[in-house]
Amino acid sequence: MSAAKRTPRDERRRRLGQNFLEADIAKTVGAGASFQPSELVVEIGAGLGGLTFPLAQRVSQVLAVEVDPILAARLRREIQRRKITNVSVVCCDARRYRLPRRPFRAFGSLPFGATTGLMRHLLDDPGSQLERADLVVQWEVARKRVAAPPSTLLSAAWAPWWVFELGRRISAEAFRPLPAVDAAVLQVTRREPAVLPIDLASPFCEFLRVHWGAPEARRTD
Repeated sequence: MSAAKRTPRDERRRRLGQNFLEADIAKTVGAGASFQPSELVVEIGAGLGGLTFPLAQRVSQVLAVEVDPILAARLRREIQRRKITNVSVVCCDARRYRLPRRPFRAFGSLPFGATTGLMRHLLDDPGSQLERADLVVQWEVARKRVAAPPSTLLSAAWAPWWVFELGRRISAEAFRPLPAVDAAVLQVTRREPAVLPIDLASPFCEFLRVHWGAPEARRTD
């Protein structure tokens, strides 16, 4: 689509990396995450609620985080119209969202361009209350994260505290607008027991930065 023909909605989608899952696929992804009725879930990139509404039927509370103020406002109105009481919409960049101080799970279809930043926000601090994350990410990103042994500095820095598993592959055809690549569900669970104590997280990361030098072809992200 040429720049001259783009609507304001098209510009927002391009700027924010918005690709929305079709409703049936969204429901399947939610069903596969094995949510429990008592759980608190932070949904990243709520959009218009394709994942939010099925999720609200499964868990105690949903904190739906959406950076786009127009979509956030529409989602709030739809929540009110449906008289849903266990969903709160938070309009902000999820990379700056203050995570809950009680046990929670994370869930969402991540904007492809912000995947690393969002995952770092969730996983860099193993002392957080995050218990599990089920995230839709680019297929190659998911494959990179589940590589054993870790193939990047970032994956190695997370490995003592988190376990990564590759879920179902999702065709690019399942998104609107259509992205250039397929996606996958990446499941991240807290390692029990952890390989290292939480208070060694910063020293361990610094050690990796100093010594992660060879071979040079290794990625740092």
